[in-house]
Amino acid sequence: MLELEDIQHILLTRTPAMTGRYEFLSFDDPASGRAWLSELIERVDSAAAAMASMDSTERWITLAFTWNGLRALGVPEDALASFPDEFREGMAARADILGDTGRNAPEHWLGGLADDKLHAIAILFARTEAEHRRCVGEHDKLLARTPGVRSLSFLDLNATPPFNYAHDHFGFRDRLSQPVIEGSGEEPTPGSGAPLKPGEFILGYSDEVGPPVNQPEPQRLSRNGSYLAYRRIQEHVGLFREYLRRHADTAEAQDLLAAKFMGRWRSGAPLVLRPDRDDPELGADPLRNNDFDYKTMDPHGYACPLGAHARRLNPRDTAHNMNRRRMIRRGATYGPALPDGAPEDGADRGIAAFIICASLVRQFEFAQNVWINDASFHELGNEHDPICGTQDGTLDFTIPKRPIRKVLTGLPAFTTLRGGAYFFLPGINALRYLAALDS
Repeated sequence: MLELEDIQHILLTRTPAMTGRYEFLSFDDPASGRAWLSELIERVDSAAAAMASMDSTERWITLAFTWNGLRALGVPEDALASFPDEFREGMAARADILGDTGRNAPEHWLGGLADDKLHAIAILFARTEAEHRRCVGEHDKLLARTPGVRSLSFLDLNATPPFNYAHDHFGFRDRLSQPVIEGSGEEPTPGSGAPLKPGEFILGYSDEVGPPVNQPEPQRLSRNGSYLAYRRIQEHVGLFREYLRRHADTAEAQDLLAAKFMGRWRSGAPLVLRPDRDDPELGADPLRNNDFDYKTMDPHGYACPLGAHARRLNPRDTAHNMNRRRMIRRGATYGPALPDGAPEDGADRGIAAFIICASLVRQFEFAQNVWINDASFHELGNEHDPICGTQDGTLDFTIPKRPIRKVLTGLPAFTTLRGGAYFFLPGINALRYLAALDS
């Protein structure tokens, strides 16, 4: 039975937030960090509270901590040592494993995200811009009252026209394929697979192979917690549009090429079901837009290329042990829209997302290393993910086609990683435990 009143809402709910802020924080001393936390605990939304008040709530708050942040709050050394190596090391230290090299390397990250002084994140989602300003103002007042807590940086989010929370700057509909947790009360849509055991995402519960093992101690700290892999990804929209224009003669052909890169049309309609033309009605229908497989419906990639972004990040029935690789994704767009027809202007715009999982190695790092940046994925030979893989101008993208396949060579980087971090997402009771620690 899921303890919904003790699980932070972001794990189980998608809020109708239209704006928000990610605030990245550092604690100069444990007492200040705990004072900051103590004032926020009662404002942090549990899954139970969020589900009960989704239609009436105007804002949603989530708190999470790096391993250095747990230490800065005063978590005992034996408890700190019980966390897995990848979380203790942090994302920046594991850049080579993740493929975060070249322009994506930590030395280029923004906002202090590669700094050991990054201790916490406050995720402030709001339904309206007015509520966003109010929440930011209240948090600024809290920081003023706790001078030992410093803001390293922040990132304001948007989902205003021409966007909404379900589309990225490239124009693609997002959040279409998410796993369902057993006991959450949510029913999976056709094609999404059966509900997964809670332990695949939430600490303290059985996972797909059995009871929980090797959980961080004490249990009060780890139970109902999870891990967040944060990725701030800049989208080079002008470059993407120009590439489409140079490699496709008509607007229709450009839309098709974009869909081949993504694996879906911009509406969300999957190429497997609509290989030749977009179908916005299908894309908007959750009972149909995920109802397909690859092994029987498109084994050779004639509809959806084997190396397309969506196919890499969710290989479905073509992957071994798929239920142990699934991840929950949350996030939003940031930065100004690039008007249609405008050239690349270099502005920082993109997606700032969280990957939620119970094992950073088995789920997130596997996806980064094997699915996104393995050049031999599906025996392709010289390809990375065309959307978010590490690109240096030497890799290809293959579009299977009868009688002769098409190979695009020297693919540019349509995105750049601007920062990332590993956070621990405590349960509500664990937040209280952290706030009550002795210095």
